[in-house]
Amino acid sequence: IYTMDHLLFGAAYYDEYMPFDRIETDMQMMKKANMNVIRIAESTWSTLEPQDGVFDFTHLDRMLDAAEKYDMHVIIGTPTYAIPSWLAKKSDTILAVTKDGPSLYGHRQNMDITDPTYLKYAERIIRTLMEHIKDRSCIIGYQLDNETKHYGTAGKHAQELFVSYLKEQFPDLSAFNLEFGLDYWSNRVNDWSDFPDIRGTINGSLAAEYEKFSRKLVTDFLTWQSDLVREYKKEDQFITQNFDFEWHDYSYGLQPDVNQFEAAKCMDIAGCDIYHPSQDDLTGAEINFCGSIARGLKKSNYLILETEAQGNLEWLPYPGQLRMQAYSHLSCGADSVMYWHWHSIHNSLESYWKGVLSHDFSENPTYLEACRLGAEMKTYGSHLLHLKKTNRAAILVSNEALTGLRMFPFKGRENSSYNDAARWLADSLYRLNIEFDILSPADTDFSGYDLLVVPALYAAEESVLSRMNDYVRNGGHLIVSTRSGFSNEHLKIYPDMQPHGLTDCCGMHYSQFTAPKNVALKGNGALSGITGTARNWIELVTPDTAETLLSYDHPYWGAYSAVTCNHYGKGLACYIGCFFEDGTLDALVAFFAKEAGLSLPAFRFPLILHEGTNENGKKIRYFFNYSGREASFTYDAPDGISLLEEKPVAQGSQITLAPWGFKIIEQQA
Repeated sequence: IYTMDHLLFGAAYYDEYMPFDRIETDMQMMKKANMNVIRIAESTWSTLEPQDGVFDFTHLDRMLDAAEKYDMHVIIGTPTYAIPSWLAKKSDTILAVTKDGPSLYGHRQNMDITDPTYLKYAERIIRTLMEHIKDRSCIIGYQLDNETKHYGTAGKHAQELFVSYLKEQFPDLSAFNLEFGLDYWSNRVNDWSDFPDIRGTINGSLAAEYEKFSRKLVTDFLTWQSDLVREYKKEDQFITQNFDFEWHDYSYGLQPDVNQFEAAKCMDIAGCDIYHPSQDDLTGAEINFCGSIARGLKKSNYLILETEAQGNLEWLPYPGQLRMQAYSHLSCGADSVMYWHWHSIHNSLESYWKGVLSHDFSENPTYLEACRLGAEMKTYGSHLLHLKKTNRAAILVSNEALTGLRMFPFKGRENSSYNDAARWLADSLYRLNIEFDILSPADTDFSGYDLLVVPALYAAEESVLSRMNDYVRNGGHLIVSTRSGFSNEHLKIYPDMQPHGLTDCCGMHYSQFTAPKNVALKGNGALSGITGTARNWIELVTPDTAETLLSYDHPYWGAYSAVTCNHYGKGLACYIGCFFEDGTLDALVAFFAKEAGLSLPAFRFPLILHEGTNENGKKIRYFFNYSGREASFTYDAPDGISLLEEKPVAQGSQITLAPWGFKIIEQQA
């Protein structure tokens, strides 16, 4: 099994895209920047196989030869996510048929990943590629496909597979109709041969089940590729994938189209692509949340296979931010920083998604900062590699809940989606410097955490709700937010008081909800003096055994609670029945975290603390100032060494961070 003994620092590189030959110059510039890895080949099928069965590895060999000459590692991507034009004409079924109709050739990721003809040619290019490169000494790992998803495929073959999938789950057709509520509007299926085109369904449960099935197609596709690559790869080479995230003009949250926890099982190391706002909008929150998801996929360190250098127009980093962003990734447990891409390209869609180098290929401030970063990573990387994080808080995320809230979203422009609800809570923990792990419903044991946060768990199996109850009963501290425990795993709404399965644990119930208009909030008990305004969705919560922490300050809804806290068994459960301002949420989360025994730093965002233990057993603490103003704090940990300056730092000393500045302190005792 491949064991990484140093940080990986590099970029995606495409000799195929170059307007002229400069591979020697590029390698020399990379070595000057102390880069040690390139990622190649994942999007070049039409170059590797220009005609059916005619293979040309000229560019690939040039890059591998150069990598070996300059002692660069290489990660090879299987080139299956962007098909050549000749392949699109082989069969009418290769291009995906989606709810919008048949795909047209041109954009990437336009194929049906279940299509037998596509899979036949995909297997051929993978095997031919692997046979050609398998003995190359510079290759350290393989990337499966690229940001793989199901691409909305709903063609005839995919729908036939879906019906077979349903038959396995529901041998009794009547039970299937009952579970999915298909008597509504005469949608009942009385014979499997009459199953309708899924693209026309108005049934949220059935549409959500097709989404779950489509995520399984991705898992199956990546597992199939992994099995092929394993036939050729060496024992010391790894398999990974560059998972991406829900996109809000940047990486935002849990990917809707892939169950990454399942898909990652066929891989040796989880990998991901994280892009985020920069300049004055750089907060580190996306790096933190998406990185925590990546770390949770294999419960281990992960690879950043793509992140921005210059990136989109508004992402050009201020001086110092490129380094800050890189160390932010490492502080979350990443073992690499790799840019998409090395050079800015001169044609096509992503011409202005700029790489480390601009279109003129000359040195620029971003490149020079990368040189400084590379020298630091080479010198101090052994202190930062394989950072082990032991967090006392966790967030439970769910693809099924995400899908459910895509079908039945919150009202309003803010906090309208599942990822909005998840980020609302996750970003509060982040601002308070409470580091967290990410769990999925497949995780069976929550007991290792003092605080468990469960955002908007709209779709939940009974077993998951039962584990949440047990967690609190046995002494855990649970924060669960609005619309949780609403439906089962098939989006069938539970026919009892909400939140189903959690009313005893949370000590409250409700049966009515509405969109608020001019509904204020007022604090009670531990939150006395705290105020806020309810947003998007309010549940009219009646406390049973629970204490009210926030109530509605409203002439008609004033009798109801907005947030409650309940002792249950040995633990404590907090239920949040609406959305409100970040400041109000931070006050609530800070109170509850202290109840859970978590010790919060004296400072909050924009000062951020990330920590872990390195391979030498020493505590590493990253301190970041995500702002354009100086920020100071008291270093209250044991004496350490500020690594990049190689200067001692005494406990109790005052530290000032420059705008967009940071320090990395290794504890000595």
